[in-house]
Amino acid sequence: MSLRTKLILFALIPLLVVTAIFSAVTLHQGSILAERELQIFEQNLRRSKETALKDYVSIMRTAIDFIRQSSSSDDEARDKVVSLMQEASFSEDGYFYAYTYDGLNLVHAAQPALIGQNLIDFQDSNGNNLIRNLIRIAEDGGGYHQYLWQQPSTGNEVDKVGYVEQISDWQWMFGTGLYIDDIASEMRLIEAGVDANVKQTLLAILVALMISIGVVVFASVIFNVREHRLADQNLKELSHKTVQHQEEERRRVSRELHDGINQLLVSVKYQLETAMTHIPTADTIAHESLVKGTEGLNRAIQEVRRISHDLRPSVLDDLGLLSAVKQLLNDFHERSGIKMDVDIQAITSDISEEVATTIYRIIQEALSNIEKHAGATRLVLGLEEDAEGLLLSIADNGVGIAEKGAYANRGIGLRNMRERVEFLGGEFRVSSRPGSGTRIFASFNQFQA
Repeated sequence: MSLRTKLILFALIPLLVVTAIFSAVTLHQGSILAERELQIFEQNLRRSKETALKDYVSIMRTAIDFIRQSSSSDDEARDKVVSLMQEASFSEDGYFYAYTYDGLNLVHAAQPALIGQNLIDFQDSNGNNLIRNLIRIAEDGGGYHQYLWQQPSTGNEVDKVGYVEQISDWQWMFGTGLYIDDIASEMRLIEAGVDANVKQTLLAILVALMISIGVVVFASVIFNVREHRLADQNLKELSHKTVQHQEEERRRVSRELHDGINQLLVSVKYQLETAMTHIPTADTIAHESLVKGTEGLNRAIQEVRRISHDLRPSVLDDLGLLSAVKQLLNDFHERSGIKMDVDIQAITSDISEEVATTIYRIIQEALSNIEKHAGATRLVLGLEEDAEGLLLSIADNGVGIAEKGAYANRGIGLRNMRERVEFLGGEFRVSSRPGSGTRIFASFNQFQA
């Protein structure tokens, strides 16, 4: 796990824990509060309906008292009261009913077919002896009772709350009721609203959490990118200084080999050749030994020159980049026999030593890779200057790079090529497919000394 990932996790874990705890507490408290408020609302709604029922019955009681006072007889009063109850209504499903204490139905505006029937033993779907219970409540002074009854407007059996009182001297129970299925409907609507509010709260918490996570991640990324860029810049500078130090050391060792050991070997060679002129030709053994020694010295001299040239060609320092590249290509052609299509144009601008060295090393490494690994028969190399800078391209028709980084770690490697070019403000690209060869492209926008 990278340091950046650890830093982000260390920043996010406390935030997630706090958010989870806050969300859980908020939802729990909200659930308790919502349940309590729903209960209070349901109780208030039910209480308002019960109050309305009592008011309706009270109004009917006042009307009954007036009728009884204005009627000449009880029979006339009874007939008028039955007629009034049968016609009275206060809503689509709001009507009055009246029963004798024996359970005989006297009034039922919604279901006239029940009039004259004895319903003392009638039970609703829950087994509730509702007529008996209503009569008992009326005899006890009046009150409320909940039961199931067929709703006239829908024909469905739903919950209903009734309020009843008595006319004691007539031995009547009368009252009215309200269907409370609308309470359940309203409660469902309110619960849906509460659920919607909970979801909105959760959504708001999630949005706030996502924003917070985004801020943390963004800040962490910005911080890490800045640190990464700083570290990368420091690493590039260190790598560049290392390369410079290597080039300086190569130059020093090359000079030492060329000016020291090589000159010493050449001096020994001349001494052997001089000695050969003073030895009689008849002394075949001595003469052959000197000849073999001279040939060995020639090979040693050539090897020292080759090593010195590979370390740091003196022509690069003495005659410049183009001469050094041409010599490098000539040596490569003589050594490998690979056909070359070379297009090196004249460069009018002054090239800095770092750019010249980088171009030379890229060509040197590319040629070495082509000779050792590519199996190519043809090489195309171009080096030109245009208005934007210096362009170098090297292409071969070899086997290509079969595996990623197949020769990236050999010599200075492709990665080191890229780092050296990009440190100098240039662009480096490699394109290759197995069996289709490899093409290296490097450009330097700022190459003037």
